[in-house]
Amino acid sequence: MEQTTNLKMPFIMPSQAQKHVTHNEALQALDIVVQLSVLDRHLAAPPAVPAEGDRYIVAAAATGGWVGKVGQVAAWQDGAWAFHVPVKGWLTWVADEQRILAHDGSGWVDTIALGINPAAMVGVNTTADTTNRLSVKSQAVLFDNLGAGQQVKINKAAAGDNASLLFQTGYSGRAEFGLAGDDDWHLKVSPDGGAWTEALKVSRSDGRVLLPASLALTDQNQAAAKRHIRELLAANRSYFVRTDGSDTNNGLGDTSGGAFLTIQKALDVAASLDMAGFTVTIQVADGTYSGAIVVPAMTGQAAPSALVIAGNSGAPANVIVSTNNANAISAPSGTRCLVKDMEIRTTASGFGLNADGGTLQFQNVRFGACAQAHIVCQNNGVAIATGNYAISGASPMHWSAQTGGFINTEGRTATLAGTPAFSTAFASCRHGDIACAGMTFGGAATGTRYSTTLNGVINTAGGGANYLPGSVAGAAATGGQYA
Repeated sequence: MEQTTNLKMPFIMPSQAQKHVTHNEALQALDIVVQLSVLDRHLAAPPAVPAEGDRYIVAAAATGGWVGKVGQVAAWQDGAWAFHVPVKGWLTWVADEQRILAHDGSGWVDTIALGINPAAMVGVNTTADTTNRLSVKSQAVLFDNLGAGQQVKINKAAAGDNASLLFQTGYSGRAEFGLAGDDDWHLKVSPDGGAWTEALKVSRSDGRVLLPASLALTDQNQAAAKRHIRELLAANRSYFVRTDGSDTNNGLGDTSGGAFLTIQKALDVAASLDMAGFTVTIQVADGTYSGAIVVPAMTGQAAPSALVIAGNSGAPANVIVSTNNANAISAPSGTRCLVKDMEIRTTASGFGLNADGGTLQFQNVRFGACAQAHIVCQNNGVAIATGNYAISGASPMHWSAQTGGFINTEGRTATLAGTPAFSTAFASCRHGDIACAGMTFGGAATGTRYSTTLNGVINTAGGGANYLPGSVAGAAATGGQYA
């Protein structure tokens, strides 16, 4: 063996003359390859005026004095080029690129491309630790694309863990969003890093947006938000209506400066809520209210009795809903409501309670004079007496059930005052159903007791022909049933 295995430096042989020459060649080789640094790796031809000791990695398609030396280290020594063949594991600093290359046995590769995988900790301009294993201290961080989109992933082990972004001031948390404690999306804020308020929650199941901290209804800056985001109730809610109120108020106070002017405004505001199973009461003060009322569809309403329009329980005649050429209170399809403690009237035309596909419950209501009917149920609408009530005025019909409508007043007491007249019939049923068994009627009325046609059913449970108020016998025709 005449040279070393790795660096190929010549040995001084025992019989060799001029041993200093061999020794100097070895020193020159060491000078080239130890702490190796090259000026460039992209030259295919030797530079015109190299300096003593300059080193290069010969690029592909080499020419001139570098022909056949691609990938080798070329060093200018004593006026000539010396070449060294790299082996796997050599490292070199490339001065013009400010980077380190490594030889993998086939060629030179960038050590950055080789990567550090896995790395226990990485600190960029700061020190990483066992909690923050990747730490970056910088004015900005850029995640660039490779020609398409980019996605940042934060993965957690279990649903009860956190996968979130935390924003801090002085290393104290101020805002956090992500999957916090479950698999719903949360946004929460804090004034001090200790006390946190959840402002926003999005259900993972249906995308429903909730406002756990509620929406400030008195804040006019929230006007736009109120049109698009429902306040989630955390307790029962009351809105107040007074004859000296204003529909520009928020309805939350029982004062002229707090209450609404109209019942409809209160209902419309209530319809913007997510009731979340709680009860909303529209509390109406004494006085007369002339606006027609249409019950809106509610979100999160548990039962008809969870939306209440209430008047004066001790003196229902003091709260009057009176309309002209309009139904007093209507429940369209898909709506539900309880009406109580008030008097209902209509003039010219209009029903008192109109369950037009929806459901109306009522109790402690006084039915005054109505132009068409006190109670009508049509298009599968339902009206249910959940308490006793009174009849104080005349109407063509007290009950009218048609086209699938259903009226249920079973077991209730209806007190008639002043002998009201019913020009069509006290109970009119056409392709509908009236269940009125077990009732008690106080007072008297004039007019036909009942009329049932087209398979309509009036069920008194054997109350008899004179069971219902009136002065003229009732009649059943075209399949109508009175039982």
